[in-house]
Amino acid sequence: MASSFEQLQELQQKIIDTWKLLRLDETRQRILDLEGKTLEPAFWNNQEQARAVSQELNDLRQELDTWEKIKTEVEDTLALVAIAEEEHDESLQADIEKKVLELQQRFEELEFYIMLSGEYDAHDAIVSIHAGAGGVDAQDWAEMLLRMMTRFCEQRGWRVQVLDLSRGGEAGVKSVTLHIAGRYAYGYLQSENGVHRLVRISPFDAEQMRHTSFALMEVIPDLGDIAEIEIAPQDLRIDVFRAGGNGGQSVNTTDSAVRIVHIPTGITVSCQNEKSQHQNKASAMKILKSKLHKLYREEQETEKRKLRGEYSSAEWGNQIRSYVLHPYKLVKDHRSEHESNNPDRVLNGDLQPFMEAYLRWKQEQNNR
Repeated sequence: MASSFEQLQELQQKIIDTWKLLRLDETRQRILDLEGKTLEPAFWNNQEQARAVSQELNDLRQELDTWEKIKTEVEDTLALVAIAEEEHDESLQADIEKKVLELQQRFEELEFYIMLSGEYDAHDAIVSIHAGAGGVDAQDWAEMLLRMMTRFCEQRGWRVQVLDLSRGGEAGVKSVTLHIAGRYAYGYLQSENGVHRLVRISPFDAEQMRHTSFALMEVIPDLGDIAEIEIAPQDLRIDVFRAGGNGGQSVNTTDSAVRIVHIPTGITVSCQNEKSQHQNKASAMKILKSKLHKLYREEQETEKRKLRGEYSSAEWGNQIRSYVLHPYKLVKDHRSEHESNNPDRVLNGDLQPFMEAYLRWKQEQNNR
């Protein structure tokens, strides 16, 4: 019985440590703040903002409730240990041992959240997909990745908004930018940042030859309006143009789409989803600031690696994952070495095993 008591005490301490690491007391306060917002008379005047607040509130409640539940169950089980020892109840002792095993297994599953405790992991994500060299095959591959990403987000209940879309002339997409709203969206999706390689029999080749296609996926956290990122007006070139799409409410009839070029870095951001030029410009500026912030952090990390003698350049050929559909079926992540022999399932949004494997690999790299 002592072993069960010790196991429960150890588990209780782990939960306390994880609670602090995940800043769940701050989460509780954030829930109270958001609940206060929902009670304001003008809350639903801005439908978009109200939906975002409601989703964040629901996500935070679920997360806090999950941790509070296991914390309470451990405390209750510890109390049962004393009763079982006092009454020498062997049946109750057997039940406690089963409960301890169940609680340990549940904690191991929840422990994954520890790997999502990075500075921006809980933020929404901005995902851009760009077709690589290879013409229509690469554009079709980019659209396949778009579908894969959308399916994964739908399975998690995250909201996906298309900010910018450039379709291919024959099929697929040349590029697309998405805003993905959901708790830990960036934490999960950061694993997809990089070059994705596809090997298959091309459906666009009359000779049925095997083709290799590449597409680049960029994933950055949505940092909102970042106060510390200041951009001089002379560093920007802002172009307006007529938005593409299905029309309606000024789309395709006015120059509402916006393209912003940051001249010093060459970073270009486009947005055409909103109905007004002002809204598109605001969305594009948010993305640009997030990209500049990420670039700054990457430059700092690169300098640190150079000093440690670990620097290697990030080139187009350094794909993070390969999807082979012919002559055999295999999806392999080249960082974590995680594999799946069911590409159809992966391309249909079954990405969580790859994301978890990546985060474990990343944690190992950081601990070296």
